[in-house]
Amino acid sequence: MSEKKMPGGQQLNIELSEDVADGTYSNLVIITHSHTEFVLDFLRLMPGVQKAKVKSRIVMTPQHAKRLLRALNENISKYEEKNGPIKDSPEGGKLPMSFGGPTAQA
Repeated sequence: MSEKKMPGGQQLNIELSEDVADGTYSNLVIITHSHTEFVLDFLRLMPGVQKAKVKSRIVMTPQHAKRLLRALNENISKYEEKNGPIKDSPEGGKLPMSFGGPTAQA
């Protein structure tokens, strides 16, 4: 169990089970939304396979999606300060030809 300080000095106890701690690898995310929620489908796309399986689905409110965007931007900035710029793929975000399957955006 881990503790995280929240704004206002409150502490939040966070429990991480073994199966979740192992993580799930994803190299593609498909994002859809309605007026009330954002849905993030995380997939693992394998070379030469025409089908990708959703490995995890996260559903969140628009407010949480915006907080996630801010947190990702902040963490990417910290990463790049320490490790240098993250280079975009040479394909400009398109799937490599060897992957096949539908074109999606991450």
